[in-house]
Amino acid sequence: MAFLMGIDLGTSSLKTIIIDEKGNNMALASRSYQYDAPISGYAEQNVDVWWQAAIETIKEVLAKSGIKGDEIKGVGFSGQMHGAVLLDEKNEVIRPVILHCDVRTGRQVENVKKLLGNRVRELMMNPVYTGFLLVSLLWVRDNEPENYKRIRKVCLPKDYIKYKLSGEITSDYSDASATLAFDIKNNKWSKEILDLMDVSYDIFPECYDTYSVVGHISKESAKLTGLSTKAAVVAGGGDQVMQGIGNGVTEIGQVTANIGSSGQICFQSDLPFVNPNLSTNTFCGYKKGRWIVQGAIMHAGLSLEWFNSLFETKDYQMSNKLAEEAVAGSDGLIFLPYLNGERTPHANPNLSAMLIGLNSKTRRSQMTRAVMEGVSFALYECMEVCENLGLSIGTVVASGGGARSPLWLQIQSDVYGLPLKVADNKEQACLGAAITAGVGAGIYKSTEDGCANVVRYKKEMIEPNVENHKKYMEYYALFKDAYLANEELLQKLTVMGRNL
Repeated sequence: MAFLMGIDLGTSSLKTIIIDEKGNNMALASRSYQYDAPISGYAEQNVDVWWQAAIETIKEVLAKSGIKGDEIKGVGFSGQMHGAVLLDEKNEVIRPVILHCDVRTGRQVENVKKLLGNRVRELMMNPVYTGFLLVSLLWVRDNEPENYKRIRKVCLPKDYIKYKLSGEITSDYSDASATLAFDIKNNKWSKEILDLMDVSYDIFPECYDTYSVVGHISKESAKLTGLSTKAAVVAGGGDQVMQGIGNGVTEIGQVTANIGSSGQICFQSDLPFVNPNLSTNTFCGYKKGRWIVQGAIMHAGLSLEWFNSLFETKDYQMSNKLAEEAVAGSDGLIFLPYLNGERTPHANPNLSAMLIGLNSKTRRSQMTRAVMEGVSFALYECMEVCENLGLSIGTVVASGGGARSPLWLQIQSDVYGLPLKVADNKEQACLGAAITAGVGAGIYKSTEDGCANVVRYKKEMIEPNVENHKKYMEYYALFKDAYLANEELLQKLTVMGRNL
């Protein structure tokens, strides 16, 4: 029996899984961590925290499962996207990683927009937004010139863990396509963009398909982790692509609705869609000739995590019980989940969140449900934007931590007015990473074959409540009105708060 390992490097935790070739979960381990915010609007992480989490979870899943290191045939990777890992001539990290949710690069974003003008659509096919690798790199050049001079290689977060395990600095098409420095139509780093930005083409790593073998476990890492030097290391992918694979979503028209730390509505497409309003993202998919088109929100699960932190609790079961005490619509509360700016559809890093409709009878139960509903409304807005581009919805698979809450699943179904499928495995990104490891190691003929062998779904689908959907559509209209009425106010408050 062959065994496979998947590693998912998230914003708030790193998870490692071992499965057998039939998809049975042999062991799972995780380590949580936080990102640093030394200044308001900043979001950074130390790679040593990631690497230590990887070592510990790999050793833990091997010990839990009783599987020997030489029985692991392949290791795959999923990772938080956009983050800028900067390496010097010794491949040592120069500074803390600037993450996807960092908003310090407002000036660099405006400079890129001004320089490219309408060519942003043609060259980047995505909105120029804070937290993406290219603008973070430009911020370092403008503000930390000595650090910038030391840069010899840049890569994405999961690529750093892959490097530490294999000794090879590589990336994949999906993750690279989310940097603003990539030619998305032709699957290569864009020399034209980089020349316009006066950034060296040579600092970017070679890119591969998600399932391509890019190396093997190094001797040093084998000693640290217990893995074998014979284990194949594959390129991996950005978390959205890997979650799609872990959910068995490989066909055109299939959609994932993900509530993780951030949130995404992600469509499989055989065309690289360009949004005239640049309010969605188009990235390379899990294989050539496949793209994903998605609407993304900054704070999905993080919204509930933030709300719970106000009460100094991490008990999500309690959150579900409290929210169940409230009715659909939360007795007139609406939550705008813009805790640190928003991507789809506003593409505005200078927004703050808002909870409106409070009165003397408001209790924690209504506020908890309003947070869940507000995130669901924001995701529904992403869905609408994508549909307006001409993308059609077939099967919708709910994913991420939000899919573990029966109530939040029902709220999503009621808001969308659509039935939801749910994969039986809770860690879809990890599972997707393990599946691609199996393709690279020759266990599966293709990604589709791997999904057919591994991915299973819960028997019952989540069906929408028609009456709740009608009520939610009234609240959804007010959700959008609340943003339009308060956009200028929220921007002013955000900027004032950061400047204090």
